[in-house]
Amino acid sequence: MTTADKRQREKQVVSCMIALYCRRKHHTPSGLCPDCAALDAYARQRSDHCPFMETKTFCSQCKVHCYRADMREKIRDVMRFSGPRMLLVHPVLAVRHLLESRWEHNRKER
Repeated sequence: MTTADKRQREKQVVSCMIALYCRRKHHTPSGLCPDCAALDAYARQRSDHCPFMETKTFCSQCKVHCYRADMREKIRDVMRFSGPRMLLVHPVLAVRHLLESRWEHNRKER
C-alpha cells in the first residue's frame, strides 16, 4: 500500500468515526455539527502532513502527537466512543482497518 493510500484510508476511517460520534453524541441527523466539522477538517489536514505515515499503522497508535492538545483530547474522545461501535455501524471498514494495521505492524517486526 502506498503512503497516499494509507493517508486516504486514515482519513476515511477517522471521518466515519467523527460522523458516528457526532450523530450519537450531538444528535445530528445528517452532516456534522460545527465542532465535529472542525475536528474532521483538522484531522484530515494532520493526516495530509504527517511525516510518519510511511512507517506507522494509524494515528491512534502513533507515539508522536502532532495534534494540538485540545484537538488531541477531542479525537481521543471520538476514538473511545466510536472505536467499538464501528464494528456494528461500518463492519467492513472497521475490520479492513484493523487487519491492515495489524499486517503493517507485523511487517515492521520482521
